[in-house]
Amino acid sequence: MAHDCSHPTGPEGIYPFDARGVAKRFRHAAIFGALDALNPGEVMRFCNDHDPIPLLQQINNFFGSKVKVGYVSRQPGEIVIDFLVTESLD
Repeated sequence: MAHDCSHPTGPEGIYPFDARGVAKRFRHAAIFGALDALNPGEVMRFCNDHDPIPLLQQINNFFGSKVKVGYVSRQPGEIVIDFLVTESLD
């Protein structure tokens, strides 16, 4: 059964972000903005149709250990990643 990113799943503090609905030229800016809006302990559940390796490298370079990355699904055509904010991103 495919993950449905249109609805938050799990406990409070998990916010869905479906990158498939964002124009490609705006995706990285939108993702960084969404991450920056999270408080420590909150999670952005990211959905995409491909594994965003360059994006993950950019996030690591910019936020470092303040954002933890965990795959929920890594199936072809269905990538779901949880980004956990561990401390303030200010």
